[in-house]
Amino acid sequence: MELKDKTILITGSTDGVGRVVAERLGAAGARVLLHGRDEGRGKATVAAIEAKGGKAEFLAADLASLAEVRRLAEAVRKRTDRLDILINNAGVGTGGQGAKRQVSADGYELRFAVNYLAGFLLTSELLPLLKASTPARIVNVASAGQQAIDFDDVMLTQGYSGVRAYCQSKLAQILFTVDLAEQLEGTGVTVNALHPASYMDTTMVRQAGITPWSSVETGADAILNLATSPALEGRSGRYFDGQRESRADAQAYDQKSRRRLRALSFDLTGRLSSKSKEQQS
Repeated sequence: MELKDKTILITGSTDGVGRVVAERLGAAGARVLLHGRDEGRGKATVAAIEAKGGKAEFLAADLASLAEVRRLAEAVRKRTDRLDILINNAGVGTGGQGAKRQVSADGYELRFAVNYLAGFLLTSELLPLLKASTPARIVNVASAGQQAIDFDDVMLTQGYSGVRAYCQSKLAQILFTVDLAEQLEGTGVTVNALHPASYMDTTMVRQAGITPWSSVETGADAILNLATSPALEGRSGRYFDGQRESRADAQAYDQKSRRRLRALSFDLTGRLSSKSKEQQS
């Protein structure tokens, strides 16, 4: 894909694999909209991209708050009239052994809120911009660590573990990917998900007490493949393990589960589906 003058938003792009992706896209001529929580890291990443002749802007937001997700979307809309690629990369790790259950600003289980719900809402808010910029792509950075969603206890009030919460949230991303691909068929916007690499050398992995054994460069290669490869043009609703197309947990391909997650997500974010809006108009 020709990246010169393309506008790309990457969440979680001031550290780790997100930063590597942002720097490579900036070097390739794209206008990069960076996201993170830390102003200092944001400015440093902007400076690094600009030092190599790239264009970048930093947008601060805490994705543990749905209100801040909406503010992030509004900030994007104010800065650009097109969005060619959205990469939902930000996330919270497992927290390591003994991780305690935490909740978001909205009272939702933290990993479900940040890893899945924030991306669901941000994508929903920015879909009109993506549709106006076709062909456009959405990339959801998920994981090979997946666990079926327990719809009777999505917020994991019973039997909590950080690993279980992380794996459920990552599978939710993939269900969303498959579901959204069906909704976007024929629009010129594609959406795919991937596991970039196992145990990359990132803050998230180290905080979990795990010795990294993959590089962030390997993960960045996989993310950039979905974001920019001509071979992915028009292909949507796929899950990749690195750069190889693969199969996710069976729940991702269960239509009933995807419908349940969609309805729950609309409810939790306070959004109405298009069908509901039509019924109320």
